This record gives sequence, structure tokens and C-alpha cells, in this order.
Amino acid sequence: MSGKPDFAQRQIPRESGAARRLETQEPLRKAAHARSKAGAKHCLLLVDVINGFDFAGAGPLVRAAERAARKIERLAERARRAGVPVVYVNDNFGRWRSDFAATVQACTKPNTPGRRISERLRPHATDYFVLKPQYSGFYCTTLELLLEHIGARTLVIAGFAANLCVLFTANDAYIRGYELVVPADCTASNTPQLTRAALAHVRIALAGRTPRSSAIALKGAGAGVPTQSRRSG
Repeated sequence: MSGKPDFAQRQIPRESGAARRLETQEPLRKAAHARSKAGAKHCLLLVDVINGFDFAGAGPLVRAAERAARKIERLAERARRAGVPVVYVNDNFGRWRSDFAATVQACTKPNTPGRRISERLRPHATDYFVLKPQYSGFYCTTLELLLEHIGARTLVIAGFAANLCVLFTANDAYIRGYELVVPADCTASNTPQLTRAALAHVRIALAGRTPRSSAIALKGAGAGVPTQSRRSG
């Protein structure tokens, strides 16, 4: 034996900065989860549904996304009727001088692989949007502040790809104490196996649900949802 402690037995010294941060964050995480259980207000996050899919190897993802887009469209319509906020959480595709309107325009150009998806899922005037620079919708964006303003407790996350931006966003949402629902028929990846693995992660690691979209009872609340401009970020 080397005399070194087993990795599972090692502990961070209590006086270290890392230990102090962990001790500080754990009560916050528990409190956030308690708050999420106290409320039931839903918010629908549409992740990267406005998408050109103009990259190598995107064919299988585009075909799967086109099937999912029909379900997402119906879910978004139900959300709007129920007074549930709809938030587009969309990649800026490296266009740092762009805005969401320009992103929609670029993704609906003729001959763009994702044109039919982007056309079907165009935002409505009452929807919100947040542009993100990375996989997670929370990373370096105003999404967290927007959700606090809305008063959301349960996030219904749909979009693409299941194993990347949807999953990264779900992970960060869980850390912040949100209840999670990822409708199994409202997301897609390059392969069905990748989608199944991502949905399994949501259920097992994030305590989320992955029902079919038709089984989700959306709960909205008019209070706290402003009627003025829905832009964020």
C-alpha cells in the first residue's frame, strides 16, 4: 500500500476556500428546491428551436427535429392559451452584433436546412427571448433574472439538441432549484440513442419528468407577467 488515502475517503479541509463555498452553497440549493416545491407555476423554455442546422452531419438531427417541431408547436400554443410564459432561449451562433429578429431572419432563409422548423416555431409578440453564447441557457445570460421576475417554479424544456443545449440548460436549472419537465416528444438529437440517454439523465440525476407533451397539465398565472416588451438579454 502506498499510504495514500482512498479517493472516496479524502475530504476538503474545512478551512479551505472550496469547503467554505460548498458549505455556503448547500443551504442555498436546498432552499431553492424547497421554494420550487411551494409553487406550481410553469414556464416553457424553447431551446434553440430557431436554428439553421447548417453544419456538417446535421441531416439526422434535422429530420428528427422536424417531427418534434410539430409537437413543440402544439405545446407552445397550449402554453400561450393557459397564460404560461414562453421563453425562447436561443444560441446567438457567434453573431455578437445580432439580435433575435436577425437570428429568426437568418434561420428562415431559403435553402437553410432548418428553415421549416424555424418557420413553424416563429415566436409570437407576447413571447420572451434570451440569446445565449454557450450550451446552457443560464450561462452568461439574463435567463435566471427573467425566470425570477416571471415567478416560474417548474420549467418545461423543449428544443434541440436533447443531449447538448437542452441537457446543459436542464442541469443548470436543477442546480437553481427548478422542477423540471422535458417532454420526450418535444426534443431530438442526432440519434434516438442520444435522446434516450439525455432523457434518462433528466429522470435519474435531475429528478425530472419526461412525459409526452400531451400529458402535461400547464399551469399559468397572469400575475407578475408584464404586458409590455417581452425582451430579455
